Amino acid sequence: MLRISCEKTRREVLTQISYIQTCVLARELCLIIRTHRAVLEKQDVHDCCGFISNLCNEAGCKEASKLCAKAAEVVIESEEKHLAFCEQSCRKCSESKMPKKQPLGRAGYVA
Repeated sequence: MLRISCEKTRREVLTQISYIQTCVLARELCLIIRTHRAVLEKQDVHDCCGFISNLCNEAGCKEASKLCAKAAEVVIESEEKHLAFCEQSCRKCSESKMPKKQPLGRAGYVA
């Protein structure tokens, strides 16, 4: 019984780590880029959006990944098109994939 509980907790922790490594990082980077777009060069935005697209793809968010990739491609040519793709991608972001948090009061053992 204890072994099953430990394995379940392990899977939950690994899922949460994966989510943070992909979805949370992608959303934070996207927010930074959109907030500071005025001081970034187009190539900076292109490179960052490409990286975010890869993170989304790794998380299994194919549609958001494609939209980020398109945003990265068009930023050099048109800021208006870039922003449109960026907005669509943000709407498609699978924030709902967030792993469920442990209920309050259920503290895990920390060695």
